[in-house]
Amino acid sequence: MSEKTAPDTPTVYVVDDDAGMLESTQWLLESVGLHVQAYGDGRKFLDALEEHQGGCVVLDVRMPGLGGLNVQEELQKRGIKLPIIFVSGHADVPIVVRAFKSGAFDFIEKPFNEQLLLDSVQQALEAHQQSSHLQLGDEQTGELITALTRRERDVFLPMAQGYTSREIASQLGVSVKTIDLYRARVMKRLGGERLPDVTGIAITAGLLDPLHLRAEP
Repeated sequence: MSEKTAPDTPTVYVVDDDAGMLESTQWLLESVGLHVQAYGDGRKFLDALEEHQGGCVVLDVRMPGLGGLNVQEELQKRGIKLPIIFVSGHADVPIVVRAFKSGAFDFIEKPFNEQLLLDSVQQALEAHQQSSHLQLGDEQTGELITALTRRERDVFLPMAQGYTSREIASQLGVSVKTIDLYRARVMKRLGGERLPDVTGIAITAGLLDPLHLRAEP
């Protein structure tokens, strides 16, 4: 098994009970610069897997003990959302259907074309990276909004909707000068440089519909 890597290093986990196939797949992936961890059975893979590790899984369907579909089920129970590329020399329709219904990223029959596998792995790594960034962005956005004071939140939403200081002052029953002060504080707290930045944060947090920014009269 390969050496331990940093949490942000994407890893391709290869799980196959066929020693020759395991070694050749690992060699192929490492030949294009990917970091690989190889396991001869599903249980060893699950026991060694760290939840924070990003990447994807190249997973054999038929293995003694814990088969590929069972490994997929266990990952789901743990809330681990690594893209799974199934490989199998016996890809009968019910197995393929079950794998995809459970969220498989791809299903490749053995013996597989090397470039086909490399392309699929690259796409899976990119998909997982994009998903992780979106989740991280949502968490950071939520933390920023939670950090606002009650009055700052009162100003934040109408501000994000594009209402002017005068309109917000009228809504809240305070002076325009006070609203201008709070607008500046909201911009600073959220790290926004322009008003569209604030609008984007509200949309990301699910507080605004981008097609209907202002409430209907």
